[in-house]
Amino acid sequence: MDGNGRWAKQKKFPRIYGHKNAISAVRQTVEASVELGIKILTLYAFSTENWERPHKEVNFLMRLFEEFLKKEVRSLIDNNIQFKILGHRNRLPAFLKTPIEHAYEVTKANTGMTLCLAVDYGSRSEILTACKEIAKKVQANQLKYEEIDESIFSEHLFTKGLSDPDLIIRTSGELRLSNFLLWQSAYAEFYFTETLWPDFNRSELIKALEDYSGRSRRRGKINDE
Repeated sequence: MDGNGRWAKQKKFPRIYGHKNAISAVRQTVEASVELGIKILTLYAFSTENWERPHKEVNFLMRLFEEFLKKEVRSLIDNNIQFKILGHRNRLPAFLKTPIEHAYEVTKANTGMTLCLAVDYGSRSEILTACKEIAKKVQANQLKYEEIDESIFSEHLFTKGLSDPDLIIRTSGELRLSNFLLWQSAYAEFYFTETLWPDFNRSELIKALEDYSGRSRRRGKINDE
């Protein structure tokens, strides 16, 4: 979800104004995804590198996250959405602990779409953490070296139990992954749009899905069609 700062700058407002208005895009995208039958939606909200931003902006983002959890939890329940966090939850501010745990608890039995928020997420950090956890298990004789395969490795990632993404959408005209789901996106399709995130909505999502639907996903195989 990129472009909040630039969106605000275009309107001659502080960066935090862009972050605040990004919530509307989140709401529209989540609602549209439910309507369209999407099973898993992951929103990249805050990267491991984002901690290096000005303290005032980081604190605002964390408080905005808290506000989102408190205000939207009823909508998650009503729309049968299960909520998950991808990232280092233990490094988030203490005031987020209760609303996160509450969101998990009240949505854990939901069977519709799974909404994942990637917060304090970085794919390199995720992969390194997984390697360390696997190494500890081998060292403790809880896992044999020869048993390690792609499936075992995937079970130690933040996305454990989730399928790999079919489509990754990058807003604001940037043409890079920015440390997002590097392992999981091995065969994902990519869609890049100039639209800044606060302007992203249902119609923009449908454009991306229509573009995706016209592609042939061979996954390294020959397509005879």
